[in-house]
Amino acid sequence: MKHTARAFWLRSPGQGEIRDEHVAAPGDAEVLVRTLYSGVSRGTETLVFGGRVPENQHATMRAPFQEGEFPAPVKYGYLSVGRVEEGPDALLGRTVFCLYPHQSRYVVPTSAVTVVPESVPAARAVLAGTVETAVNAVWDAAPLVGDRIAVVGGGMVGCSVASVLARYPGVRVQLVDADPARADIARALGVDFALPGDALGECDLVVHASASEQGLVTSLGLLAAEGTVIELSWYGDRRISLPLGEAFHSRRLTIRSSQVGTVSPAARPGRTYADRLALALELLADARFDALVTGECAFDELPDVLPRLASGELPGLCHRVRYAAE
Repeated sequence: MKHTARAFWLRSPGQGEIRDEHVAAPGDAEVLVRTLYSGVSRGTETLVFGGRVPENQHATMRAPFQEGEFPAPVKYGYLSVGRVEEGPDALLGRTVFCLYPHQSRYVVPTSAVTVVPESVPAARAVLAGTVETAVNAVWDAAPLVGDRIAVVGGGMVGCSVASVLARYPGVRVQLVDADPARADIARALGVDFALPGDALGECDLVVHASASEQGLVTSLGLLAAEGTVIELSWYGDRRISLPLGEAFHSRRLTIRSSQVGTVSPAARPGRTYADRLALALELLADARFDALVTGECAFDELPDVLPRLASGELPGLCHRVRYAAE
């Protein structure tokens, strides 16, 4: 039996719409999921919404279940939580997370969904993709006990990284952001906060997630000799300038990229994408992560809300989308 669904599409850069879709009945080793919530990944999705994915990154930036091609029309997104309506008995009725775009129902292979632990509310589970990015970044960073660490950029990813790092014994972790309002979120996460001019220096490790040139410059300035910046920001089609003269070489500083598309080679051998996502969902049992959800709208409102998110008119971190019961 076929099902109907509604999906958000980027019709052209800066303009979205909701389209009706037909969803085939699930086959063997497939599930039909009815969406409860999805999340807008502000950094990547607003770049996609603005048509700012560089042409040479079109293949790299494809989402797992994306339809269409960059710049548009394209159906894009990867933070979806729903309930299995049809499929194997072991999954029937279970709440699952899937890297699927904003759509009310969809069919995917059973291997594409991860069961959400009972300790994690479905509304919080939309953060799983972001916390998974944070887990990978921490694996890449490989902090040591006693390290002095700054996280520059208090967006979804930066706050998630700071929260995970704060669990390490003996480390000094400080979230650094130019917006003083992020102090309240840092406090809710149990993390120290500072404005850039007040940040503690002599850091062994700085994780940069502000997606701004000034943020990366600040990150370099916070390092101790032989310190490392882990660069999480994705700049789309923008070019940035850095002070790689001055003391960069004499202090033997390092800038190293981290990207969630590959499981960190620093993780224990054999760790898979599924292992990483399952770990992220386990971490989300901590209610402090609720501080990262700073806005919510109904699915039907998404075409009007995404332009406001992209322009900065609606500030905040994760924007959650709720779906009506059908």
